[in-house]
Amino acid sequence: MTQATYVRTALLALADLTPFPGNAKRGDVRAILESLRRNGQYRALVTRELPGAPLVVLAGNHTAQALHAHGAGDCGHEACGVCGNDPAWTPAARCEVVVCDEDTARRINLVDNRAADLGSYDPDDLAELLSFLNEDYSGTGYQDADVERLLAPPPSLEELADTYRDPEDEGMWPVLRFTVPPEDRDGFYDLTAGCSNPGDDATRFRYLLDRARAAPDPQQPADPPHDHEQGSPRP
Repeated sequence: MTQATYVRTALLALADLTPFPGNAKRGDVRAILESLRRNGQYRALVTRELPGAPLVVLAGNHTAQALHAHGAGDCGHEACGVCGNDPAWTPAARCEVVVCDEDTARRINLVDNRAADLGSYDPDDLAELLSFLNEDYSGTGYQDADVERLLAPPPSLEELADTYRDPEDEGMWPVLRFTVPPEDRDGFYDLTAGCSNPGDDATRFRYLLDRARAAPDPQQPADPPHDHEQGSPRP
């Protein structure tokens, strides 16, 4: 068993770094860049030193991508925490340099990506932290909509089941409402007077549908009349 050995901390040009080969994580580079511009680089990349080769980024690959996306020079962002609004700024990152073997390098990359996934949040503590920001969430990774969902989360399936009836229940069936002239209303009642329950408009409507389905299709040609005595079509 081996462990990583710390060597030094240094500000290194991005051109001297190489991403970890096969890094499986797909991070939100835009959100990280927003944080860097607002907060600065508050955490160093972890890089592996290899003899005669560029340093390999074990942890912080997406931070390196965000710094690269910033580009050289002044980005124009007010009080940028990356370039400091210096036109001569060259893309670079603060790095902790370690030495380790291949197995340890893979383990560091894997756990750095996975550890955050295994965590969870206390929604009350999170809401309290966000409340101190006076609705300015830049550099936090949160948007107004995220906070709204946190303060008023959608109901759970159990809560929906308690509030609403089963979808098979008639109470969840669609409701049809439309306006017709008086003569059409009277025609509807005349045509459905023979239904099983004239006091219920839904029964009347189903009765009318059944009659319409049973009626001949006007698009189908009618059979020609026949002369019953001669047994042949009339001329």
